[in-house]
Amino acid sequence: MVGSKFLFPNGKLKEAGGIVWNDGEPENFGKNKKANMPEYNYVKEVDYISGASFIIRKSLWEIIGGFDERFSPSYFEDTDLAFTLRKYGYKVMYQPKSTVIHYEGISNGKDLKSGIKKYQERNKEIFVDKWKNELKSQENKFNYFNARDRGYGKNRILVIDIFVPSFDKNAGGRCTFLYLNLFIEIGLKVTLMPNDFHKIEPYTTILQQKGIEVLYGEKFKKNYKIWLKDNLHYFKYVYLQRPDNTNLNLDIIMKYFKGKIIYFAHDLHFLRLYREYNITHNEKKLKDSEFIQKVENNIFSKVDVIHVVGNFELNYLKENYPNKIIRNIPLFFYSNHLSNIEKDFSKRKDFIFVGSSHSPNIDGVLWFYKEVFPNILKKFQDIIWYIIGNYNNDEINKLESKNIKIKNYLSDEELYHFYQKCRIAIAPLRFGAGIKGKIVEAAYNQIPVITTSIGVEGLDNTTDAFIVEDDSKKMSEIFCDLYSNYTKLKLMSDSGKLFIEKFFSKNKAKKIIMKDIN
Repeated sequence: MVGSKFLFPNGKLKEAGGIVWNDGEPENFGKNKKANMPEYNYVKEVDYISGASFIIRKSLWEIIGGFDERFSPSYFEDTDLAFTLRKYGYKVMYQPKSTVIHYEGISNGKDLKSGIKKYQERNKEIFVDKWKNELKSQENKFNYFNARDRGYGKNRILVIDIFVPSFDKNAGGRCTFLYLNLFIEIGLKVTLMPNDFHKIEPYTTILQQKGIEVLYGEKFKKNYKIWLKDNLHYFKYVYLQRPDNTNLNLDIIMKYFKGKIIYFAHDLHFLRLYREYNITHNEKKLKDSEFIQKVENNIFSKVDVIHVVGNFELNYLKENYPNKIIRNIPLFFYSNHLSNIEKDFSKRKDFIFVGSSHSPNIDGVLWFYKEVFPNILKKFQDIIWYIIGNYNNDEINKLESKNIKIKNYLSDEELYHFYQKCRIAIAPLRFGAGIKGKIVEAAYNQIPVITTSIGVEGLDNTTDAFIVEDDSKKMSEIFCDLYSNYTKLKLMSDSGKLFIEKFFSKNKAKKIIMKDIN
């Protein structure tokens, strides 16, 4: 059974799902509060939904026999229906996007001593007697944190990141989004705290519709430390991400949290910055690297478990923190394979680079443009290089020409089209850290990849899905040879599929995660 959010005519909240306390007393959660607050706007399981607006399958309604006639003419029949459904193994869900204005008391009045309203007290006694055994497992009165979404007895995880993940715009956001979904799948109740507290859309609503509570708005921004102090004890796991963000919250979490703290590094930030310094000789990058290394070392020393992506980070941390639990988790993971891939590469043409405005991507594109692309144009004058996802970066936009087309943000469907029409994907990265999402994504789309040693760092390349070269002249020669070698292109495409099956399956990710979270 799924029910609506109820509002009073003045716009204030009347009910965001109903609570039934262990003494049988029902309560409209959120009554008279602001309806747009985060705690009232995610899909969740609830004790009951008021009968003014709900939906249930007709077949199920007939199986359970509809409302119990003992509650006629009115009151507690909806609450009783919810308990009956659970007895049959079903759930009662709250859907905040279904909004109903409810004029309280219009039908039956508000006087408990007259008219139909007088049946409210009588029917409560019938309800309590009928469900006395089930009520023993209901929440104690006024413990709203657990009662609002039937969270008692269930494991909760608090995920703290910089922002709500924009999963179609960058690898880090896609990675976080995938693991949020995985946490739900293994049965956890998930709360996400983005440290900028912005309600970024459509991503926030997408998460809320999956049942994730997202904390946003000025109230949380000003009072989040109080919220952590008051509510951390409800959680079994805290999942922290990225060093700056984690550094802001680690001390208060260490002080008030007694569960397991897991840190997901995404990459070694200090290493990425140091490598950028080696390329650019920018002294600020060196100072930033030295500072962030101290921050990361502090985090590594305090948390219970460290998650990384890639063998390089795994080996580095194992060597430096031999007593820590460190796990290599897939950056992306997939539960299916793409079908209808065009494997006759003579029917494809051109090549792509996919990446955000992250500095390693900007540097890689500019390096390839200056050092490699001119040699390619000598042999393939009509070839087009599609640069996708650089979000209006001025340096990149200036490259637009007859042979270079800039495609800023593309949807997943539009990006898929380019993966299927082009022959080659390039990832000419000269610095960075961690697994590169563009490499994994290209392998999933079964497009051959030419990259650098930085591009494949941390990956197992035994499946021959990529060609690795750091020298610009040799890279241009490799590109030109490969571009018309349709047999080798197909073999590399097939190897990409094998690579994903072996290292980036959903089952593999789930198995690793459940070593620490269950």
